[in-house]
Amino acid sequence: MGRTVVVLGGGISGLAACYHLSRAPSLSKVILVEGTERLGGWIRSVRGPDGAIFELGPRGIRPAGALGARTLLMVSELGLDSEVLPVRGDHPAAQNRFLYVGGALYPLPTGLRGLLRPSPPFSKPLFWAGLRELTRPRGKEPDETVHSFTQRRLGPEVASLAMDSLCRGVFAGNSRELSIRSCFPSLFQAEQTHRSVLLGLLLGAGQSPQPDSALVRQARAEHWSQWSLRGGLEMLPQSLDAHLTSRGVSVLRGQPVCGLSLQADGRWKVSLGDSSLDADHVISAVPASVLSELLPAEAAPLADVLRTITAVSVAVVNLQYRGARLPVQGFGHLVPSSEDPGVLGIVYDSVAFPEQDGTPPGLRVTCYVPFLGDAGRFLVTDTRDQRLCLISGAVPTAGTGSGCHTIRTKGATKSLFGPSTQELHPPVYTRPLAKTGVS
Repeated sequence: MGRTVVVLGGGISGLAACYHLSRAPSLSKVILVEGTERLGGWIRSVRGPDGAIFELGPRGIRPAGALGARTLLMVSELGLDSEVLPVRGDHPAAQNRFLYVGGALYPLPTGLRGLLRPSPPFSKPLFWAGLRELTRPRGKEPDETVHSFTQRRLGPEVASLAMDSLCRGVFAGNSRELSIRSCFPSLFQAEQTHRSVLLGLLLGAGQSPQPDSALVRQARAEHWSQWSLRGGLEMLPQSLDAHLTSRGVSVLRGQPVCGLSLQADGRWKVSLGDSSLDADHVISAVPASVLSELLPAEAAPLADVLRTITAVSVAVVNLQYRGARLPVQGFGHLVPSSEDPGVLGIVYDSVAFPEQDGTPPGLRVTCYVPFLGDAGRFLVTDTRDQRLCLISGAVPTAGTGSGCHTIRTKGATKSLFGPSTQELHPPVYTRPLAKTGVS
């Protein structure tokens, strides 16, 4: 007799789970339950008046490793091959990344030559940090912070500038709090296995079997660093929705789950307000904090653990300019916390995916700032004063109901458009009020 599986949450994780479950021969029924009317979760793409694409969440997917290959295989099976926009290995967006330090952009060094010569903002060539790393003993602790690990192995500058910025850009988190074992398991394992991170990465952990398709082979041959879809990444959950429906998966929208209970026969009861579902298995693709409130009383120890798993949010400000040009070509730049705690980084969308610039094409960039509250409203203000570029957000203030919070970017946006004598082009299109979850 076939089994029934209920998947909670219609974001990309829940959709992907249903995609694989729909191929399992032993299951008779797969049900996806989404609390809102929309599928896709944090993946959301909008089209501007000129046809330009703006991403309110993630804007690219990395093809590396077995997980990346499986995602590309899924893309092929969904019939999206012709919609893929790759960033090949020789592209500036794949080769160039920058740090914004001291009011200026600095390229992160790449290749042997870049490691051997002075590379501001670092005071010494990174070759010396690498030499130091090769001579350091293996760590003895079962885990440590990213900052502690990096400082111990590569020195304080790499820890406070490079890894601090990386943690802010990837996790919107503090490198002095994040776990090296959880956030960068390959670095932790390289030290444990080979005593040296550099040696471990060089020798590798061996290649695991990976799926194969024409698209996967193309990505390997061209050394893709990331890819997107012509109409925006939301094409992926939209295609998954149509595919799942065609394979008999029941998709319930606008049905928030009220609770879970384990019945005497070992099956689960999924309460949906005025109705319920019976399931042999339940897969959760909702935040840990949400799941903790749904579990039955007998699962209180698990609920307590889930409540300790926190998440942060990021405000995404999409900008488009007419006639502006970037002084550099690359993926974007990160901002260390010591430089400006109010800006995480800026992605140069038009460099990686010019096909999404619209007609006539306009320069697109996305600024990421820490989200200051669910009631916040962010907007970009072009003050016509090149000494300051503002990103403002109205957030609740204790005792007053609302107030204005201003983030001074210290030129993090201005740096893209030249010196103070050059006039900033006003934004043609902005998309404020976007929140992207980072867990």
